[in-house]
Amino acid sequence: MSYGYQGKILEVDLTAQKISEKEVSEEDVKKYFMGSGLAAKILSEEADLSLDPFDPANPLIFMAGLLTGTMVPTACKLSVCSKSPLTGIWNESTVGGHWPAQFKCTGYDGIMIKGKSSKPVYLWIDDGACKIKDAGNVWGKDTFITSELLKKETDERTLVAAIGQAGENLSRIAGIVFDGINARNAARGGPGAVMGSKNLKAIVVRGKQRPEVKDREALRELLKKEIPVIKEKAEGLSEFGTSGGAVAVEAFADLPIKNWQLGSWAEGIKGISGQRMRETIWVRHYHCYACPIGCAKIVKGDGKYGKFYGHYPEYETVGMLGANCLNDDLELLAYVNELCNRFGLDTISTGNTLAFAMECYEKGKITKDDIGGLEIKWGDSKAMIALINQIAKKEGFGGEYLADGPVKAAEKIGKRTEDFVSQTKGLDYPAHDPRGHFSMALSYATAVRGACHLEGLTYFLDRGLKIKDLGYIEPPDQFREEDKPEIVYNLQNFLSVYNPLGLCKFLMGRAEPSQIARWVNRVTGFEMNKEELLKVGERLFNLKRLYDIKLGISGKDDILPKRLLTAKPDGKAKGKVPDLNKMLPEYYRLRGWDEKGIPTKERLKELDLV
Repeated sequence: MSYGYQGKILEVDLTAQKISEKEVSEEDVKKYFMGSGLAAKILSEEADLSLDPFDPANPLIFMAGLLTGTMVPTACKLSVCSKSPLTGIWNESTVGGHWPAQFKCTGYDGIMIKGKSSKPVYLWIDDGACKIKDAGNVWGKDTFITSELLKKETDERTLVAAIGQAGENLSRIAGIVFDGINARNAARGGPGAVMGSKNLKAIVVRGKQRPEVKDREALRELLKKEIPVIKEKAEGLSEFGTSGGAVAVEAFADLPIKNWQLGSWAEGIKGISGQRMRETIWVRHYHCYACPIGCAKIVKGDGKYGKFYGHYPEYETVGMLGANCLNDDLELLAYVNELCNRFGLDTISTGNTLAFAMECYEKGKITKDDIGGLEIKWGDSKAMIALINQIAKKEGFGGEYLADGPVKAAEKIGKRTEDFVSQTKGLDYPAHDPRGHFSMALSYATAVRGACHLEGLTYFLDRGLKIKDLGYIEPPDQFREEDKPEIVYNLQNFLSVYNPLGLCKFLMGRAEPSQIARWVNRVTGFEMNKEELLKVGERLFNLKRLYDIKLGISGKDDILPKRLLTAKPDGKAKGKVPDLNKMLPEYYRLRGWDEKGIPTKERLKELDLV
């Protein structure tokens, strides 16, 4: 009997309309865990990396974490993995909520989807049985309506993961929205577009086969002591959500402002912070499966832009569709957040794209005549709403120039507008500025999916979060380069086990590596210590790096964009710029990579990757 995992992966060929199953070995689980770890192993060994992301033969994998669906705190995550249509390299987009745990209860750990249906379809997975069903009645519908209609067609107790119009129209910044109005969005890197390229509208799940736990009572006794501590350390998140940190982020010089051009926006950020939402549009708290924190919120409004009801604007949305666009209108922010969730758009890439367009307009690179008479001014509600609709529906200027994100937009517009884009390895930046946290500069430059803050989360340390097992007790100097290679190396290894285990990264600083190893052991029956846990993380980071290397990525791509190597004019980081040349050589040495950023054979042998 397997513990923690089900031992089976669904394989769906949409071209042939065939469904089969594949077994998961305990050896692979110990070596890669599940989630994006096992997905990376499968894609590295079985996928043709030369394929275009939209080629029917390019696999799309949904893989739940090893602990997902158990009582372990925050064990609710699932990763959607594929070659990215946005960047052309490795992509994992991870989602929480309740869908992943419900999917795990169907008796499967993952789904590998290949091929392309001749017509729109959805998958209906009901307690171990999978069917391919016609989706003609929901094609063209938004994700919220799709969820409602498919629940009525199948069972009201089901949960739905769906693409909206953006995914159907193959926007390369399209995501997959889970749980209807609760809107947990797997969006970074464009997985919704891969799903749309297969004519797959949704995956509907229901199950009762809860994963077995090896030592349930011992785990329960551990959690009785540990969950209250996690709750206490996460009180701010519980009350105000991720957006509650927005004001502090601005003070740390970490907030993207006016397309990454400014360093201070203290008054503007207050009006769209989590605290302001709590006072005005908040309706209720929302907990993901097995989560004691409850950082998600439901908001409601009916104002000058229209009605909204659903998942609140997370911090990344506040940063990108708020500050980066100079939008301090909370109702507008909540409304465009809902538009993105309904259409199935990544709010990070959408915010970067709109800010890019606003700068192009301000500097005369595009004119009213180019955009059908629309004025794309900073924070303008009419422009933001119109462009989001155009991007999702592939209509007008937005559909032609902006629907594939800011990198592709700059290529199409030309006129040196690439200088207005902040991206690494093709992925535009999330709402954390590396000029405010030098550790993030190195983490961004070396992250495997491009500009990804979640692969290191090193800025947490600068703000006082402690990880005693790794020796981090006091906050480091956010502008000091010397200690950053070791910090980034350690935290990337640690964070690399979260998605494969199915854990939320807000546990960092609230649960030590040794605690997580104990949870793994109680659930699975493995005998793993914290050093072995971190070694799995290092193995997976390198495995994904190897995936990218096969696609031409190397040290030449471990860089920051021109804009983020230009000092801010004001704020705490005024005049400060990180120097990667001081950090990369030591980082490569710690990683066991050569001067070109390629893992050495000796290190790969140590990690059991050769």
